[in-house]
Amino acid sequence: MNFVNSGICFYLSVAIYWLTAKVDASWWYMGTLGSQVMCDNIPGLVNKQRQLCRQHPKVMQAIGGGMKDWIFECQHQFRSHRWNCNTTARDYSLFGRLPLRGSREVAFLYAISSAGVVYTLARACSQGELDSCSCDPTKKGSSWDEKGSFDWGGCSDHVEHAVRFSQTFVDAKDRKERDARALMNLHNNRAGRKAVKRFMTLECKCHGVSGSCSVRTCWLALADFRLTGDHLRRRYNSAVQVTVNQYGSGFTAAHTQFRHASKNDLVYLEDSPDYCIRDQESGSAGTAGRLCDRTSRGMDGCEVMCCGRGHDTARVSRTTKCECKFHWCCAVHCRDCHQQVDVHTCKSQT
Repeated sequence: MNFVNSGICFYLSVAIYWLTAKVDASWWYMGTLGSQVMCDNIPGLVNKQRQLCRQHPKVMQAIGGGMKDWIFECQHQFRSHRWNCNTTARDYSLFGRLPLRGSREVAFLYAISSAGVVYTLARACSQGELDSCSCDPTKKGSSWDEKGSFDWGGCSDHVEHAVRFSQTFVDAKDRKERDARALMNLHNNRAGRKAVKRFMTLECKCHGVSGSCSVRTCWLALADFRLTGDHLRRRYNSAVQVTVNQYGSGFTAAHTQFRHASKNDLVYLEDSPDYCIRDQESGSAGTAGRLCDRTSRGMDGCEVMCCGRGHDTARVSRTTKCECKFHWCCAVHCRDCHQQVDVHTCKSQT
């Protein structure tokens, strides 16, 4: 993804934005901007978000810097999908018009972005990068688990602080709206935050004579973000289509034969486009030119990925390291091996 890094480009893009069709702006665009212009100039921030942005510039820098991580995770999870979490450079939603839809892909985007904020802030707090937080101050004294008692020590990731700030900042716009789409966004934001907490792990160090582990010092640590991404992808696969209940306060299943959504589920309001053909209105980039696997029968297979349009095949030369040998001490010497491989890409619409 090509982010806009200079103030000049930013103001130019603002001018272009207001002269063209308006697309719903989002705090997601923060990662593309320099910290000096971010708070006052990005469209789409509500007053509460703008206020928090001014009050906590280092926190905003951390959130902006961490966006590449959750976007990368999204793209990893959907790398073999017709929709591959592709971003649009210099677009204020980062994802074109797609976020205007209440589809299950958008449900995933809200969940993974909310989770990404929690993960980024909790890690930044523990690493001493922020003045407003540090290690979790509640993890003091003694406690116990299935292995017995232990003493809190080290630096536990302050995930509760990160969750509270994420909830205040990320949810601010939708708490103001409170329509069906806002309720959907709030639900999926919460599911993303819960997913990060779900994979917190207790890490311990043993103390005692000859490794007896008579005393343990433990701390709570964030797990690898991939676990959160995998979990939310499974929730995407089983996402529940919903409608707002008669009180306008929550959801009911859109189809009576399906189960009701739990707090951990992702929810969506409308069906997804097929993503086969480029359609700016629906936010579909299409699959023309996408790589596919001619031998696969899955989502990455040429028949599915290319939506029956067929594929082109090109033979290309690739260079890889091969015949690597370890030489004492301490180097590895490899040869450059050249091979011809077939690359398959989806045809465009005829």
